[in-house]
Amino acid sequence: MTETVRTAMSVIKRGVEELIVESELEQKLLRAEKCKQPLRVKLGLDPTAADLHLGHTVVLNKLRQLQDLGHTVIFLIGDFTSMIGDPSGRNVTRPPLTREQIEENAKTYFAQASLVLDAKRTEIRYNSEWCDALGARGMIQLAAKYTVARILEREDFTKRFKAGTPISVHELLYPLMQGYDSVALNSDLELGGTDQKFNLLVGRELQKDYGQEPQCILTMPLLEGLDGVEKMSKSKGNYIAITEPANTMFAKLMSISDEMMWRYYDLLSFRSIEEIAGFKKEVEQGRNPRDIKVLLGQEIVERFHSRQAAADALQDFDRRAKGGIPDEVPEVSLQGAPLGIGQLLKQAGLCPSTSEALRMVEQGGVRIDGAVISDKALKVDAGSLVVQVGKRKFARVTLT
Repeated sequence: MTETVRTAMSVIKRGVEELIVESELEQKLLRAEKCKQPLRVKLGLDPTAADLHLGHTVVLNKLRQLQDLGHTVIFLIGDFTSMIGDPSGRNVTRPPLTREQIEENAKTYFAQASLVLDAKRTEIRYNSEWCDALGARGMIQLAAKYTVARILEREDFTKRFKAGTPISVHELLYPLMQGYDSVALNSDLELGGTDQKFNLLVGRELQKDYGQEPQCILTMPLLEGLDGVEKMSKSKGNYIAITEPANTMFAKLMSISDEMMWRYYDLLSFRSIEEIAGFKKEVEQGRNPRDIKVLLGQEIVERFHSRQAAADALQDFDRRAKGGIPDEVPEVSLQGAPLGIGQLLKQAGLCPSTSEALRMVEQGGVRIDGAVISDKALKVDAGSLVVQVGKRKFARVTLT
């Protein structure tokens, strides 16, 4: 192994869950160095939601590292596979998206990914390019290359089959279509989350069937969301979108537990392993974990906004912690004074329902102009007031 390849492997393997097959990737890198032919590195994302979140950036960061090593990065938007819906990790059939929904979501995907990737050095592709062209005949020929028994080896399919939970035929096609993407792109290396391992392996097998050298596979850990339990997901509401305002992003990062903070450092921070280990030692010796969490929050905010935005976000967070009003407060105009406190909180968008609003009042989590509200029967008179729910929700309400 050359020194260049040894260095590249060290960068590639940091934070990785699994590398399949390590010796094959070394040989690909050696050949790339000798022939001055960069590897083709693929990441596919289905545009099932409009926003990318920090969980997505775990694999995007690794893609950027490979880009900086000189390899060709292919950012694949699964506009065709989105219409099937990835069944990975699901115990029910995913509702299909319309072409209009997919196109709307896809518009923002690459722009957001470019906050991590170097857009000028990224090849952007859509899998409808080759999937639409397959047609019915091509789809049948592709399906003939894989058996039902092998598809049902997937853990989520096996569980659903044993439980008698319906599995639609189109769901069985998803791994094949994702695998065919690797054939169409002649991929050398594909990245994905740990939940994608089966799909990535299908791509490897299909490439053999089509006479290509099989791709290597790099799986990255799934980042837990703000709850510290479920993986980060917009549908679970435990996410931090990479396009969120700096103050919101910082406050959400500060809300994670001290224990989860280290997981976020490992998967999101660009600091060296040695520096992170030094932080852990400082905390063990008595340093306040909050200080270390602030550094993480500022690093992430600076990455997606700016250094000044990170400094302002810390100042805003400290002001809120002391009971002050943040700089950015949404303004809301309401009618119907005098208005019940439950209705006011719901209509101002501070609580999802009046029952939740009244529960927050009962728990002492509601303030008007800084004063705690404890009366659930309160009728709020006309005027302009700052309403706060919990630590992070504010609104400047004009009530008439």
